[in-house]
Amino acid sequence: MTTPALRGLRLTKGHGTENDFLLLTDPDGALVLDAADVAGLCDRRAGIGADGLIRAVRSRALPEGVDVLAEDSTAEWFMDYRNADGSVAEMCGNGIRVFVAYLEREGLVEPGAAVAVGTRSGVRRVWRTGEEYTVDMGPWRMPGGAAAIDQGYDVAVVVAGLAGARAGLRVDVPNPHTVVALPDVAELDAADLGPAVVVEPVPPAGTNVELVVPLGEEVLDGEAVGTVRMRVQERGVGETRSCGTGTCAAALAVRAWAGRGAPDAWRVLVPGGEVRVRVVDGDRVELTGPAVLVADVSLR
Repeated sequence: MTTPALRGLRLTKGHGTENDFLLLTDPDGALVLDAADVAGLCDRRAGIGADGLIRAVRSRALPEGVDVLAEDSTAEWFMDYRNADGSVAEMCGNGIRVFVAYLEREGLVEPGAAVAVGTRSGVRRVWRTGEEYTVDMGPWRMPGGAAAIDQGYDVAVVVAGLAGARAGLRVDVPNPHTVVALPDVAELDAADLGPAVVVEPVPPAGTNVELVVPLGEEVLDGEAVGTVRMRVQERGVGETRSCGTGTCAAALAVRAWAGRGAPDAWRVLVPGGEVRVRVVDGDRVELTGPAVLVADVSLR
């Protein structure tokens, strides 16, 4: 049910590899959106339906924007991202591409220009790559450190539909992720990501969980490129058709498992399509994929 404060609000529906979002512009941060409002709008039966909501706010209008502007004074717009349950998230790799496509369409940034976007994990830069968008996702880390990388895991993961506990490797991009390798696509299909996945020890800030099947490497345009198939359960949402930071985490985990000489470039295949991940400068990662604006709606 729409609350009186939200009546007449204009929203745009968009998606990146079918990871879908509701977007709105609130330049001065005047709109108060509580968790119940966001959850109601994102509800797929009683609301409009989405994996999350993104509010475009000028960085200067938000307390979080102070650090953003100190980092980069050109980061005029802040991506205020909420999960489908209304909880706040640090960043969203698919959502930020859709966010920039939305800013372009609304005339808030110059179409085709590189854009500095404020997020709760700092400034992220987005630019056009042909018809798609590339995001500098910033630095990543594996919380378990060298010991986890050497061992190949640092948590135990129990997934409905799969026998026994599986080894998981934590990767922060900067959202927390836990990546689990499966032996084949049959097991990937058998997993039930409806019930909550159990991770031990329990991550203090929760975690997204990526189930991956490495599909080997090939040479494309003279460069070795790895391929991974993935499904994901996102914290605060459930299973989604894609997850931008999750595809980066998946590529980074498989790259770590592959060891020395593993590719820096990866194709990640998700139920909603395909994105490309590239490791740059050793500790940074870039994500390239589509961004589609689907429809505009007004709340009644």
